[in-house]
Amino acid sequence: MYKHPLLDRDKITPKEALEVLVEGNERFTKSLSLHRDLLSIVNITKDKQHPFAAILGCSDSRTASEIIFDQGLGDIFSVRLAGNIASPFAIGSLEFSIKYLGSKLIVVLGHSGCGAVKAACDNYTGGHIGEILKHIQPAVQHEQGLNQHCDSNDLEYVGRVCQSNVEFQIQAILDGSEIISSMLEAKQIGIAAAVYDVSSGRVTFDYSKSLF
Repeated sequence: MYKHPLLDRDKITPKEALEVLVEGNERFTKSLSLHRDLLSIVNITKDKQHPFAAILGCSDSRTASEIIFDQGLGDIFSVRLAGNIASPFAIGSLEFSIKYLGSKLIVVLGHSGCGAVKAACDNYTGGHIGEILKHIQPAVQHEQGLNQHCDSNDLEYVGRVCQSNVEFQIQAILDGSEIISSMLEAKQIGIAAAVYDVSSGRVTFDYSKSLF
């Protein structure tokens, strides 16, 4: 599926788009990534892009969405910010992908050992980094309410904040975008919650927190 970058993208459903990503990550974790003629795809996509999914992920150098989901050029509209935060500009980018490029799925992708999450757990406030971490604080405050006196040295706690942060960023997207919320309500798109494990290469989707 999806060897051709423009194949049936108008007909694919949000759940089918999710299946493509799940299958791609399965290939990646088994070292079975598809061979792609990338220069051919460059030629095919030179006049138009039609990514089937938009992914809000972290800027971490280990989490490139196209690689971990085994996708090619033109497949994923990648929005990357430290801590996979749903800033206004990130939300606007996601809106552009679903409204004007036809993407059927938004994935909010956290990852294990996230430096931004760790910094938020330690209440770092310096420089522009602090502006980023403000978006993660709701997740920190939620987990601190359940587990007081924790910091980035507690890796289980960091993991819980990472998962909560994905949920809070999804809610921030819905609260901040009438375009996205209305398209979700009309079942034109889906939103999936996921966390990538940097030690195994596996992406775990939380279907209970995903919206279709």
